[in-house]
Amino acid sequence: MSEPEIVRLRSVASTQEVARPLPIGSIVVADHQTAGRGRLDRTWTAPAGSALLASFVLAPNPLMSLAAGVAAAEACGDAVLLKWPNDLMLDGRKLGGILVEMTGAKAVVGIGINLTSAPEGAARIDRDRDELLDAIAARLRRWSQAAAPDVVQRWRELSETIGRRVRVELPGRVIEGTATDIAEDGSLIVAGERISAGDVIHLRG
Repeated sequence: MSEPEIVRLRSVASTQEVARPLPIGSIVVADHQTAGRGRLDRTWTAPAGSALLASFVLAPNPLMSLAAGVAAAEACGDAVLLKWPNDLMLDGRKLGGILVEMTGAKAVVGIGINLTSAPEGAARIDRDRDELLDAIAARLRRWSQAAAPDVVQRWRELSETIGRRVRVELPGRVIEGTATDIAEDGSLIVAGERISAGDVIHLRG
């Protein structure tokens, strides 16, 4: 397999925007984002040079969100776990996040991880940015092509959500209960219901 083409930028509105038109195998990494986004159009901000801010262009996969989470968590180290659907967690605090944009032809996977700085209440890891980038890229290549049952099982092993009491905020209603599993399509199962999208809050007890 040929080496990925890496586009390195000092400052950009969003690595996702730069990555969208690029061919599969491309990686965009920036020192700073002026309009970084997370899920639900939330902003992602970090001081210049303080975080890994990267987007990876991959072949489409219906479980890409799970596969990307597994790849990033493994690359970060054994202490990093996953909160459904796309947060990286360290010692119960958010370390980073993942945003997957799917089109018919490709998937653009944006990953942001706090390295030398973190917002109040969040976590960070002291890792070299380029070394972490290479580690994530290698694991993304593996997990984005892995069999679906293997991806789901590995996500379960890394989950900080399964087995926890959670509150899921959905349009017009809220579900509280124990998150018992994820389904084969990546949905979270809470109190017997399948949740395909929504805000999940871990509850104490």
